[in-house]
Amino acid sequence: MSRRFQDIKLLRINYLRGPNMWTYRPVLETWLDLGELEEFPSNTIAGFNERLTERLPALIEHHCGVGERGGFLQRLTGGTWMGHVLEHIVIELLNLSGMPTGFGQTRSTSQTGVYRMVFRARDEQVARCALEHGHRLLMSTINDEPFDVAAAVNAIRDKLDDCYLGPSTAAIVAAATDRRIPHIRLNDGNLVQLGYGARQRRIWTAETDMTSAIAESIAGDKDLTKSLLKAVGVPVPEGQPVKSAEQAWEVAEDLGLPVVVKPSDGNHGRGVTLDLRRREDVMQAFELAEKEGSEVLVERYIPGMEHRLLVVGGQVVAAARGEEAWIAGDGQHTVIELIDLQINSDPRRGLTEDFPLNRINIREDAVVLLDLQRQGLTGDSVLEAGRRVLVQRNGNVANDCTPLVHPEVAHAVSLAVRTVGLDIAGVDLVTTDISKPLSETGGAIVEVNAGPGLLMHLKPAEGMPQPVGQAIIDHLFAADENGRVPIVGVAGSSGGAQVARLVAWLLHLNGRHVGLACGDGLFLGTRRVERRDCAHWAAAHRLLMNRSVDAIVTENGAASILEHGLAYDRCHVGVVMDMGGLAQLEAHDIRSDEQLYKVLRTQVDVVLPDGAAVLNAAHPQLVQMAELSDGEVVFYALDGGLDAITQHRDRDGRAVFLQGGAAVLAQGGAETSGANVEQLQARFAAAGQPVEAEVVLAAVATAWALGVSPELISAGLDTFVPALP
Repeated sequence: MSRRFQDIKLLRINYLRGPNMWTYRPVLETWLDLGELEEFPSNTIAGFNERLTERLPALIEHHCGVGERGGFLQRLTGGTWMGHVLEHIVIELLNLSGMPTGFGQTRSTSQTGVYRMVFRARDEQVARCALEHGHRLLMSTINDEPFDVAAAVNAIRDKLDDCYLGPSTAAIVAAATDRRIPHIRLNDGNLVQLGYGARQRRIWTAETDMTSAIAESIAGDKDLTKSLLKAVGVPVPEGQPVKSAEQAWEVAEDLGLPVVVKPSDGNHGRGVTLDLRRREDVMQAFELAEKEGSEVLVERYIPGMEHRLLVVGGQVVAAARGEEAWIAGDGQHTVIELIDLQINSDPRRGLTEDFPLNRINIREDAVVLLDLQRQGLTGDSVLEAGRRVLVQRNGNVANDCTPLVHPEVAHAVSLAVRTVGLDIAGVDLVTTDISKPLSETGGAIVEVNAGPGLLMHLKPAEGMPQPVGQAIIDHLFAADENGRVPIVGVAGSSGGAQVARLVAWLLHLNGRHVGLACGDGLFLGTRRVERRDCAHWAAAHRLLMNRSVDAIVTENGAASILEHGLAYDRCHVGVVMDMGGLAQLEAHDIRSDEQLYKVLRTQVDVVLPDGAAVLNAAHPQLVQMAELSDGEVVFYALDGGLDAITQHRDRDGRAVFLQGGAAVLAQGGAETSGANVEQLQARFAAAGQPVEAEVVLAAVATAWALGVSPELISAGLDTFVPALP
């Protein structure tokens, strides 16, 4: 009997929510103890590689460190450790479940057999689910035990469906990302913040913080909507609300047959029955509609196909056309069987939002069943050969027709949305030809919907996808806006809170409403709202969500970066003060300056191109860090004669140093005398809070990098009063 290996232990699992020492994006970090498997790389376990690649054949696509297709398989054949194998298994399970993931790393620790394994993770719960199933798959493969890969993928996919953004929201967020606009998910659903602080906007699927509650209520009342549209000259079908089946028939006779019966506040076409011509059909349709809404409408039937037009900011940006669903009899199969064979077999149809068309189930769709009954059929009827039967009249709006929309149709639709008062709306329109004016076709607008789904425009069954997410982002943010407020991140082993408070004060004097999170607490403006250590992810995240702040200063120690990552994706100024504090990082297995450098560089890696890294030129490692900044570099040090500063100034770079007890702000050959550092130190000392001159210089350099004038910096530090602890 072959040997059975003990499970790899998952010692700790930590979700890093923002930029971290591994990558710019959130990752799941897992500490693994291989145990006895430390002595058994992949090429030493009989049959392991063959079993693994049979279960996950797409592993051949993983480049790994080799940098080419099949790279990981080369490593597998040559022998690689099981932590590395687990990394690739988890990545492949995520790929198969519909969340493509290309990033992963596995690194040894100072303890033999213990590794840190990370992989890209857009959602923590999905990542944990993938890790759990990946771990089980790995161990079953090592021990030659059965494992159901399809079931594992389905479980991860189910978790993805439960936890991740819906397709409409995801499209908007993706468009924001393309514009370099950051986002924060505010709940477990589709409420998302775009941008930070005072420049943020919010979306909830395709509704925005500009969507009027009154307009939404109007759109939810189909009869009220119709009366408003009719008043401004938009063509709508005649009709009226009814209270009973008998009244529905009376109204139908008054309007003239055929008619439509539908709920006044339903959605997704539920309870809507079309082309009704007989009393019994109208009365049955009333019963169906009554179950779906608070009131029932009877309207004149408009011949033609259903269309959905998306209006964003007053402009039609996409249009989709519906199609009827038919079956043809063969003399052998029942209606239900023919629906499955001829309609539901279409690969474009499915039960989830990933499919542009829905599957038809007459047992669950009373409207379809009623249409069949009107044709003298049931689901068990066997259709004679050659007979064509209409199964579904609406609900298949998924064929893109955006280029065909006539300008007058677009004008009528835009007017309808403005009349209701929505900024984003889906307009249901019936016409025989959308390329002609409604006045020619007799078409009409039948509904205006708030919070419309975007999937039909993103993944049409036919035609070209439309950039509707981009249209919504362009509606929310002007071309020159990115939703960002100035953000300062300060990293250092000591003095970080003092730098952060000085910078916040100078920004306050510069007219900003500043949010500050540091070791001294949480501040909004000059008011301290929490008196505890707030130099961590959660406090900074709260400031990013605060609509009142238009500048943010955060203190981020190395431990916070290791435990949570940064709260923001990019910053305007990243400050790194020193390379100290190794003794406090042993729990994270950070034991050398080289390892600490990789942690602290995170603060510089995220500096925006129009921002700056502020670095202490007295530390050679921090001087090296300058090359990592996408933006400018501002050096500071007590000694302005340091080679790093001299060479930087020779390149017209900016630097701050101490001279005669005052800060000197230098660029190239120009020098400006600034704040009186010694006087500020004296005031701090009198308050029982001694401050190093380097700390003051760091604050001066940071404020200067943010565009605060030397004169205001000098006056601001002269008036700063150290708060009592």
